[in-house]
Amino acid sequence: MFQHRLVSGDAPGRPGAYIGSYVLGKGFILPPQQAEELIHRDPRNRDVLFRYLNGEDLNSRPDCSASRWVINFHDWPEEQAREYPDVFAIVERDVKPERLKITHSKNAREKWWLYERSRPDLYSKIRKLDRVLVVARVSKTGLPVFVPTGQVTSEQTVVFASDRLEDLTWLNSGIHYTWAIARGSSLKGDLRYTPSDIYETLPQPSRTTAMATTGAELDRIRRSIMSQRKVGLTRLYNLVHDPSVIDGDIQALRAAHVEVDHAVVDAYSWQDLNLKHGFTTTRQGMRFSLSQVIQTEVIDRLLELNYAQHTGKADSVLF
Repeated sequence: MFQHRLVSGDAPGRPGAYIGSYVLGKGFILPPQQAEELIHRDPRNRDVLFRYLNGEDLNSRPDCSASRWVINFHDWPEEQAREYPDVFAIVERDVKPERLKITHSKNAREKWWLYERSRPDLYSKIRKLDRVLVVARVSKTGLPVFVPTGQVTSEQTVVFASDRLEDLTWLNSGIHYTWAIARGSSLKGDLRYTPSDIYETLPQPSRTTAMATTGAELDRIRRSIMSQRKVGLTRLYNLVHDPSVIDGDIQALRAAHVEVDHAVVDAYSWQDLNLKHGFTTTRQGMRFSLSQVIQTEVIDRLLELNYAQHTGKADSVLF
């Protein structure tokens, strides 16, 4: 196997990947009814109330939507936050007492009305986008999906600052997943997605029309099945990876993933690679995926590309 010290960093054209906001305070989080009542009472409260998407919602809800709302005073000083008295009173009552007990973070104590890590770079990057790709930091699937912007994503998610179908295809491919499993850690058998170890070290393929086409089809099929079956990503892919399930819609989703992988392999200019999809026993259990032999070959080729990227010898395969 080709080996060298992996390098990471921003390559030209690579969308950034960001861990979501670390709220630090259950009092910030509201049920939908309470948030809606606050907005009805004073429409200005929309400025500081947002849907709050975490990893569990992303993987368990058929539309990957947030089940709760969250108070967000952005990076405002206390005086500005107090201009929303109904909302500020909730944080002062339910967050401040717990924050003042914190000993490990001066910032958390002194700026108790703000998140511990608000991730301004993330929201600045995606501000002009209508949708972005998001993956749960810990999951069985490790598959990003498009979600609307204009909400707060929790620290249990990773956000890719892209609205492009080509990136959905790349990051839903067996090539990306093979690299993620090899480079990432696990928690109770689930993939723990770390942008610095996985995404930033993964060489990018060229964007192609075929990637956009196959990504659109994968997105369409997957959303349709989740809606019709009323299942989230985790339950859906439990079916995909079960050899005994031969329902037509699940077979169609498997076929869509095969097409995605072929499009991505072509984008890397690996037309010689016979992907050999099938059911394979892995550390994550039985999966419909590339064969073990092909996974090893994919890792070798990605390592070579990573080295070429580091030494400046990468050719047109990279963005």
